Amino acid sequence: MQLRPLQDRVVVQRLEEETKTAGGIIIPDTHTEKPSQGKIVAVGTGYRLQDGSVRNLDVKVGDVVLFGKYSGQEVKIDGKPVLIMKEDEILGVLQ
Repeated sequence: MQLRPLQDRVVVQRLEEETKTAGGIIIPDTHTEKPSQGKIVAVGTGYRLQDGSVRNLDVKVGDVVLFGKYSGQEVKIDGKPVLIMKEDEILGVLQ
């Protein structure tokens, strides 16, 4: 099943968090936080302005983005958890 987000929404797949520190210590699953980085897997058509025109989104499929800890709504698509969020919840794009 494919998911096509509407308007200014994007679908983000979280990136896996490191389970080992730089010093080699393994962090147990109970002490790891959800990563706040993800890869854009789908984007909407854009934000509709008051005059009826559509402003394209600044992000595109494949971008790696940073977002807040409580950003977006988590859903499962084909058994995989993804986040659906508005573009303005994205803090930045990693280069």
